[in-house]
Amino acid sequence: MTALRERGRAAGPVLRPGPIVHSRLVHSRVVAAATAASCLVHLWLVTGSHHGLWLNVLMLAMVGVCLPCAFHIWRDGRAGSLRQVMACGLAMTVLHAALLLGGAAGGAAAGHSHGTALPAAGAGWSAAGSASGGLLAIVALEITTALLAATLLARLRRR
Repeated sequence: MTALRERGRAAGPVLRPGPIVHSRLVHSRVVAAATAASCLVHLWLVTGSHHGLWLNVLMLAMVGVCLPCAFHIWRDGRAGSLRQVMACGLAMTVLHAALLLGGAAGGAAAGHSHGTALPAAGAGWSAAGSASGGLLAIVALEITTALLAATLLARLRRR
């Protein structure tokens, strides 16, 4: 008779919400929010045509890969989605670092700038410096997103 009563229950222990489960949930929501915010910024850059055609297509592809992962991470923190966000974050770090280093060799950000206007005749170095500062901030954000995804993946493995 007890077997009939317990038939509808899931096998194994039920996790009760506690500090560890809650901190993992917050951690996964932070990773998902950072990923979604990055996707929104890239969509805004594409709609504003701040870059050339090939960079716009590349950014749309990145959004197409990362946005579904953000939803999966928000809901249940899937390991595959976390790995994909880590890989995309590191790839974006390499891409932005290459743009930054390419700009350092040429004296400007190689035609790539985030939030900076074209330099005036005497303000070339200051505009290049602010473009470099923006790219450095983006590199730091991408590294942080990849690190957050990696630490959450490590926490999920310990479960």
